[in-house]
Amino acid sequence: MRLWQWIVLVVVAAGAGAGIYMLTPVSGPARDLTLVGDAARGEYLIRLGGCVTCHTDPKNETAQLAGGAGLPTPFGTFYPPNITSSKTAGIGTWTLAQFSKAMSDGEGPQGHLYPAFPYDSYTLMSDQEIADLHAALMAFPANDTPSKAHEVGFPFNIRLAMAGWKHLFFKPQRFVADASQSDEWNRGKYIVFGPGHCVTCHSPRNPLGGVEAGKELSGNLAGGPGGKAPSIRKADLEAHQYTVDALVQTLTDSFTPGFDNLGGAMGEVIEDETSHWTDADKRAVAVYLLSGVI
Repeated sequence: MRLWQWIVLVVVAAGAGAGIYMLTPVSGPARDLTLVGDAARGEYLIRLGGCVTCHTDPKNETAQLAGGAGLPTPFGTFYPPNITSSKTAGIGTWTLAQFSKAMSDGEGPQGHLYPAFPYDSYTLMSDQEIADLHAALMAFPANDTPSKAHEVGFPFNIRLAMAGWKHLFFKPQRFVADASQSDEWNRGKYIVFGPGHCVTCHSPRNPLGGVEAGKELSGNLAGGPGGKAPSIRKADLEAHQYTVDALVQTLTDSFTPGFDNLGGAMGEVIEDETSHWTDADKRAVAVYLLSGVI
């Protein structure tokens, strides 16, 4: 073979190898699936994780967790599905293993999940929390409202392509506390990057939809699944007169230090999510964000 033919062969082989690699599954540490879930603890996680906010249509609040309003993105509109215990329309048939796979690795029974579902944050949750949340959802009253299909065009409607996205932007892992920081600070960071997934909405995204590394929590004014979101870094919070106590107050009743009342998507988050958190968790988040250490 001539030299140019060898070069072409090597390029083709390398391209094929890279393509195969990008389609391989992305999995994190194995979960302990023998744990028994506590539905009472899981009920709190439903609020901590924002399940009510996303999976309930505000125009039909009586159908809680039966499917949320559309989330417009540059790639199409995603509809949070029914996650009640319905065996026909919800996740009532999901085993703990299937639920864990979705929450930890972004892969459901139907295949790869779109990152509009923040599994890149939920992956940080502990094994016991995953078991508790599953128990709570299985105990939640069934609602047989069918989930809406996503309105996503080609090529983003090819779920297999999400495997490549994961290789580029997703690292399934569990939260590891920073020994140099307090328990309160670590709890706050865990909520912000984990179940509370503040990082999902309040961070800029690159053209492929991945969070821009190094710019976490600096705001997403271009808009994303949760709409436009401001920076919640220390300097920007303090510029709006936020202290730890003031931020706790806002997360409780939506009133800002400037006597404004937050509405829109953040208003829904406060009403359905953060206002139900314990005072300790709200304070932990405020302490973390105002520490200035990301």
